[in-house]
Amino acid sequence: MIPLALPLTLLMISVWPPSLSEAYLQDRIVAIVNSELIMLSDVKREFETEQERLSREHRGGDLAQRLKTAENMALTKLIERRLQLQEAKAKKVEVSDLEVKQALEQMKRQGSPLDITNPSHVQTVRDQLLLMRVVDQHIRGNITVGDSELKRFYQEHRDRFALPEEYQLSQIIIHPHSPDGLAEALTKARRAMDDLKRGEKFEDVAMQYSDGANALQGGRLGWVRQGELLPMIEQAIAHLVPGGISDIIESPEGIQILRLDDKKPKQFRRYEDVRREVQELVYQQKSEDMYQAWLVDLKNKAYIEIKFQQDAGTIHR
Repeated sequence: MIPLALPLTLLMISVWPPSLSEAYLQDRIVAIVNSELIMLSDVKREFETEQERLSREHRGGDLAQRLKTAENMALTKLIERRLQLQEAKAKKVEVSDLEVKQALEQMKRQGSPLDITNPSHVQTVRDQLLLMRVVDQHIRGNITVGDSELKRFYQEHRDRFALPEEYQLSQIIIHPHSPDGLAEALTKARRAMDDLKRGEKFEDVAMQYSDGANALQGGRLGWVRQGELLPMIEQAIAHLVPGGISDIIESPEGIQILRLDDKKPKQFRRYEDVRREVQELVYQQKSEDMYQAWLVDLKNKAYIEIKFQQDAGTIHR
């Protein structure tokens, strides 16, 4: 919910080497949040990872548009983070040095590259803990969820808590043995289908034609749930009744013929069985709604001046 970014380290230009002073002079203000500045370098740093990902995956005009959108999102995140940290300071929300140290040590044990001796990394973790604490105070601690609200959510989203349909299937599968073997595999599948239409038992035809590991067991696959199969397979069996046989299907797995042996309808779980799951979903939804409303309130009460929109594209040039 709350993004992570390295904070702007405030140093006097006079103590910087000339090269760093020059770099600072090339930096500029892109936003003012109350009395605090957000610099172009902050946006670049926030945007860097996403810029690299987009540059790998997109090209041309599409890339330029996506970069511009991502830049604006990065600035928005920085503004929102700065507002929340200012609120934490105003409300005298504090994090102890011990808590920061423990968090750093835990992150290091989990493989984080953060350096516990780096003041910038320490400040990053402190800010994250402050953000979590101020959100807890304003949002999570003020959420109440009544049983009537849970039951209403359950009734409005019953499908979400249902067990999907289940299918018991048998198959005949024929694998092309070479890149040019598709026509041969299709011919073999058509012969198998002709035998089935003549009334031969599916199990016998599977033993004769199928390349599947379960061919000697009559091609039995067992039970699978809706959503676990390839879309083309689901579509092919959706309207079959038990005992029904599909048409020939060309899938990434091979050439298939499926029989629906049995079917279990969707089962709706009782409210009592899913109450905890419903409670978690309602809590998450209310948390997100309250968090977004809180951000809007912080923005409405703040002085925010953005000096970035007119030439946002300069960041990724």
